[in-house]
Amino acid sequence: MDVPQLLEAASLLVPEEIATENDITVSDVWEYLIHDEWEVALSLLEELGDDHPLPHGFWDALAGAAEAMRLERSAAWCHWRGYETRHGVIRADLTLPPPAEARRRTPIAGAGVLRPMWDIGNRTATGGPVLNIARLWVEGAPFLAPGGQAPVRLAPLDPSGWQHLRPGQLITMHEDRSVAGTAVVRQVERPPATPGP
Repeated sequence: MDVPQLLEAASLLVPEEIATENDITVSDVWEYLIHDEWEVALSLLEELGDDHPLPHGFWDALAGAAEAMRLERSAAWCHWRGYETRHGVIRADLTLPPPAEARRRTPIAGAGVLRPMWDIGNRTATGGPVLNIARLWVEGAPFLAPGGQAPVRLAPLDPSGWQHLRPGQLITMHEDRSVAGTAVVRQVERPPATPGP
């Protein structure tokens, strides 16, 4: 499919009655599609999807359109949101220690590149911590500098190990044995149940 077809396919998955905080609806998207304003249409569709749960096919179509337009960050975001529709959403407030107190001296890339380990309370048979891997997306910023704080989203490598997380829980980020950051979980949404046979 080409870009207009992908954007149209995504648009058809948006219920007509939903709107963003700014009263953007899928009808507005169609106006931009008619005038070949694909980037604006993509941006509005992303906004509609961020405000309302939509199926993974919506995000897959948007990711394909963003890739075809060579909008790398937008494509990465759409793939990320597609992952969340399948596996659930985990959001937290992450604080990195200042450079003088940690090994990291450079900012963390914000677009889901870093795959740190997390102590989320899982333990070995002998009581030692089990570190679980999750990709990290910094919300609303291209990076997070040492000493900074930001809301983040986590995409676990194995989502089943994260089912016990609850809002308010403190978890720690590790890039080696030392603590590289602390986070307070603020949102946990389980994936929709898969219908049985």
